[in-house]
Amino acid sequence: MPSPPLVPGQYAIDVTYLRRMTLGDAALEREVLEMFKDQTSVLIGQLAGMPTNSSELAHTLKGSARAIGAFDLGEAASALEKVLLNNSGYAAAFQRLKLAVDETFEAIGAVLDEHN
Repeated sequence: MPSPPLVPGQYAIDVTYLRRMTLGDAALEREVLEMFKDQTSVLIGQLAGMPTNSSELAHTLKGSARAIGAFDLGEAASALEKVLLNNSGYAAAFQRLKLAVDETFEAIGAVLDEHN
């Protein structure tokens, strides 16, 4: 299932999608974004060591990213998941994932700043 495209010039998060998923509740949005950041930091740390369950970790990250509207990050996690299944190209896919995480975290910071 393809992910919705990001609108050019927007955050690495589809904010309209995020707000729809959080029912326009700013407190819930903040909580979801903070939980996502915490979970993603843990998952990236685990993936860096390339454990035997890396494919499952990438799959978890893919679903979590898509759930908050971080579709580029979801695609990067999906690409890593595919690489892990094929046993080749891990370093490049992981670097792409880390870049997408950085961009998403920057967007989360901007969204959270809007609430202050």
